[in-house]
Amino acid sequence: MTQKSSPPILLVEPVSEKDHVRGPYLAPLTLLEYGDYECPYCFRAYPIVNEIRRRLGERLRFVFRNFPQNSVHPHASIAAQAAEAAAAQGKFWEMHDFLYEHQADLASLNLSHAALQLGMEIYRFEADLSSEIFSHRVRKDFQTGLRGGVTATPAFFINDARYTGDIAPEPIIVALTAHEKTRPKTG
Repeated sequence: MTQKSSPPILLVEPVSEKDHVRGPYLAPLTLLEYGDYECPYCFRAYPIVNEIRRRLGERLRFVFRNFPQNSVHPHASIAAQAAEAAAAQGKFWEMHDFLYEHQADLASLNLSHAALQLGMEIYRFEADLSSEIFSHRVRKDFQTGLRGGVTATPAFFINDARYTGDIAPEPIIVALTAHEKTRPKTG
């Protein structure tokens, strides 16, 4: 008797120009992460994702979406809003990296000081952050994650299908490149 495999869990919100993308937008491979800036597992995944990006180069499009788990990480939502406020000034990835690289200090981190260090216009950043203008974006990311079956972070999708293997460079690269080999050519 053979076991039926479960159908893959698919991304409910396709990648669009509204997403935060590192790498070529039209790259043949996509790795999407739902992450939480205060999550220790996301912190451990951060250098792994950077290694994957380094090794796959221009073949990879990395997408990050916010999934702050406020019930266990009380500073995750404000950190996600800070990243979005930084995005409004073209500095999303700089703030993203800064937040992970300073995760141990997130509870006491002065986000305005971080914005200054990253070269942002501080009054705009502070006004955006205090107005919670970006909380809607953070909630939208969170809700699309929930609709796509995300319950914990980090949660990865490879070319729109949920990845459930080991979070390490080799297995993720194998999964990504297996998709590349079977992906139909267009044009």
